[in-house]
Amino acid sequence: MMKPERIYEPHLTVREFSVPPGGEWKPRSPGWSLIRIEQGTGYFLQPQSSLELETGTALLLAGPAPGTIRASQLGGLSLYIFSVIPARLTGLITLGEQDFLEQAASRKDFPLRILPPDNPVALKMRELCAGGNFSGLLFRLRLLQFFVEAFGNELEQAASHWETADARERLRVLLERTPSAELLEMSFGELARQTHCTSRHLSRLFSELVGMSFRDKRAELRLTRARDLLATSRSKVVEVALESGYKSLSLFNLMFTRHFGTSPGRWRQKHQNNGESKGLRSKRVQPFAAWKERPAGFSSQAA
Repeated sequence: MMKPERIYEPHLTVREFSVPPGGEWKPRSPGWSLIRIEQGTGYFLQPQSSLELETGTALLLAGPAPGTIRASQLGGLSLYIFSVIPARLTGLITLGEQDFLEQAASRKDFPLRILPPDNPVALKMRELCAGGNFSGLLFRLRLLQFFVEAFGNELEQAASHWETADARERLRVLLERTPSAELLEMSFGELARQTHCTSRHLSRLFSELVGMSFRDKRAELRLTRARDLLATSRSKVVEVALESGYKSLSLFNLMFTRHFGTSPGRWRQKHQNNGESKGLRSKRVQPFAAWKERPAGFSSQAA
């Protein structure tokens, strides 16, 4: 049996880059970048200022750089570049830490931080990069540690504040950032753990934010998924039922008929080839919007 092809996308890797004498380079990483000046001197040019960069300096940048790195006319620059995309660290960083990194990246006072050669993070990067082995897991984890240390206590304090913030806001952020497909697979207990709420408190907050219980909303979204599959695919009704989270075809038929007033088969015959199915194909709902909106024909009762 052939193994499925796996696509590898590099992340948390170090790239070496050179800028010729008098040349310019503009960092364009979609996430954060930690850059070390390995050799040479130059400048970081901004619209209204310029900062001198000497050998050993490290730069912490958010997203596409708010300026350009220019090498001195007397010699080129040799750089080590380490990029971090917070969205690809799901499961490793908390929602509070991810929220801090996203907000910091958009702040006008925090798109750039210069760490002089004697800064502890810059010194650690020099020692680590001197080994020349950039492919090991421990090497990447050490660089990730330096990236976190470059923020000082700000990241830890912000994450701590987020953890103790209002539980309602934590739930809103989680619903806003987590795709509905993932939330459908999440148990209520797991949702309570991720929002640091008791089950009783979370049940009340969820009803306030979404307008119905977690159980009712999940059943509603499952039937919405089934309705879309019936209109946009050629899967058999039993396959649609299974893909929508129903292990029993009879239960699926019962719930679909109760909510839409017609059986899945008849609904497909009526809607698969008309304009409504086209609308279903093109409609894309953001995660939180999907949890808040209530499709026509739904009651607040669930199986």
